[in-house]
Amino acid sequence: MNPASNIILIGPMGAGKTSIGKRLAGLLGLHFVDADHRLEEITGVAVPLIFECEGEAGFRQRESQLINELCQGKNQLIATGGGAVLSEDNRKSLQQHGFVVYLQVTVEQQLERLARDRSRPLLAGGDKREKLLKLADIRHPLYLEIADLVFQSNDNSVTNAVAGLHLQLQHQWQRAEAA
Repeated sequence: MNPASNIILIGPMGAGKTSIGKRLAGLLGLHFVDADHRLEEITGVAVPLIFECEGEAGFRQRESQLINELCQGKNQLIATGGGAVLSEDNRKSLQQHGFVVYLQVTVEQQLERLARDRSRPLLAGGDKREKLLKLADIRHPLYLEIADLVFQSNDNSVTNAVAGLHLQLQHQWQRAEAA
């Protein structure tokens, strides 16, 4: 069916990596792993507390170790954290060990989806729109660099997004098999 042993979802916070990923994994018969949730299971603490105690650098180091471990597995759908692409080593691992899908979303849609979310350390205090725009400026080119497929998750319901992404993946894999 798919040419890669893993499907890896990348993209900014609020793009739908977890909600779309869970359903898509079920549809494809893959094991779903949310990297941030897995990190919380391993450490026994929430991501915001890791940021508070170890700073972003400490969190990114833990995230890189986890990405490396997850990429050794097979038959998984991995939802990464939005900043996982900041590390060149992570980008190489993700590209080498899976079919990478960039879930693209507008800042307006992110603001709507994250309006009540208080668990995002990088959005704490200040103008959320400005922060999201700065993150996008840095991360968007990195997402594009490693993406095998770019999928717009802007205005779709989760059900529509899963159906649309599933269809695009099938077309992509059929083209790959025909080549």
